[in-house]
Amino acid sequence: MNFTRNASAHWEGTGKEGKGTLSTATKALDKTRYSFNTRFEDGSVGTNPEELIGAAHAGCYTMQLSFLLSEEGFKPSNLDTKAKVTFEDGEITKIHLDLKGEVENISADKFKEIAEKAKKVCPVSKLVKAEVSLNAELIK
Repeated sequence: MNFTRNASAHWEGTGKEGKGTLSTATKALDKTRYSFNTRFEDGSVGTNPEELIGAAHAGCYTMQLSFLLSEEGFKPSNLDTKAKVTFEDGEITKIHLDLKGEVENISADKFKEIAEKAKKVCPVSKLVKAEVSLNAELIK
């Protein structure tokens, strides 16, 4: 399967005082605000690249895990992944994925094995050069 997705950014002003918007072709983001404040300080209105990378990674990873579980004959009822993106000295250095999953008839060891495989083959995991760690917890 091959495809291309589109997104855009618009910025006005300097890096610190300026502001911008992010949009996606699907309109999931439609002129969503971002700024120095929402990226480097505690800005409450808007988003930032690291938050979006975290959402993309959590979403990609969780879907990949669902596919791999299904291939092994397991049906997940719930998979919840949080991504913690660490920005240090001008670069993203780490992404920690925290997974909680409910899957019937699977051992904790098998769940962790498949979860680790998903981390390795997830397209977003392959994209980032940052260290990607995982905590996988099977909820019974």
